[in-house]
Amino acid sequence: MPQKRSLSPNPIRSSTNIYRSSQILDRSSRFIALYSPALTARELQSLPEVSSATHRIAAWRSPSSQSTLGSSQRAYVTSHDDDGEKHGGKTLASVLSTLNVEGAVVVARWYGGVMLGPVRFDHIKNCAREAISKYISTTQQQQFKKAKTTVAEDDTKRNHLIRILSERDQSISVLRGLLAEKQFHNAPSPKAEVQKSSPVKVPDYSKLPFSALENLERARDATIGWILGQIEKAEAKMEAPSDDSKPAVIENRQEKPSVDGQGATETVRTVHDATSNPSESTIQTLDPPIGDANEPTGDPKPDIK
Repeated sequence: MPQKRSLSPNPIRSSTNIYRSSQILDRSSRFIALYSPALTARELQSLPEVSSATHRIAAWRSPSSQSTLGSSQRAYVTSHDDDGEKHGGKTLASVLSTLNVEGAVVVARWYGGVMLGPVRFDHIKNCAREAISKYISTTQQQQFKKAKTTVAEDDTKRNHLIRILSERDQSISVLRGLLAEKQFHNAPSPKAEVQKSSPVKVPDYSKLPFSALENLERARDATIGWILGQIEKAEAKMEAPSDDSKPAVIENRQEKPSVDGQGATETVRTVHDATSNPSESTIQTLDPPIGDANEPTGDPKPDIK
């Protein structure tokens, strides 16, 4: 039997999970496997629980830094350590490749004094497969639990978003009614009527994907912002003075005799506010009188020198 080499103890990361198989007993020989996706084979071999084993057979598998040409599959580097059990390490390496896992596995064998023959390789494979299967099962349960938690969180977010969209729809309906009232007051004709908006068919939000709900929330916010802007413009228009609020002007024109008494007439324009006192009216003379009252009339006398 090949001699095994001694291993120097290495510090073990206690926070790393180690998956162990149940032990196999066969004619006083005992087998047990330890697997870790994070620890190295040397760290597993240095554990106190296997320090007294006759053989600490190991294998490890990790991703390769080199890519395989013409293939999309990931390449791996696999190696092993027989530790005195010829072909034992290669047997372990095949288990890692078959189960397609990364990490290190160690099978400790305590020799019982009776040679087992080829069956010992079955024990090595079975121990290693059991330890690795525990890791796969635990990982799948953790992933399932995480996925379930994620689904529950997504459902909570989804229900919250659906409630928000329903509130947005109600707000839009109220704001549209308010905008219609503002536009009615600003209508040029008093006969204008408020346009009644037809009821909007609310979609069944529960049947829409989450991404569509997020897009609808942004669209509803944009719609509310636009309606608020229109309401602000309508209110500003209501506060601005209109043409109807300007005072009405009444204009009268009349003909009256000229002051020279010669039969000429002048046109007088009387302007006053319809709401003011008529005595405060403004009188404007549009046609000036012909001649001057102080100027002599008739043929001019010759200048006698």
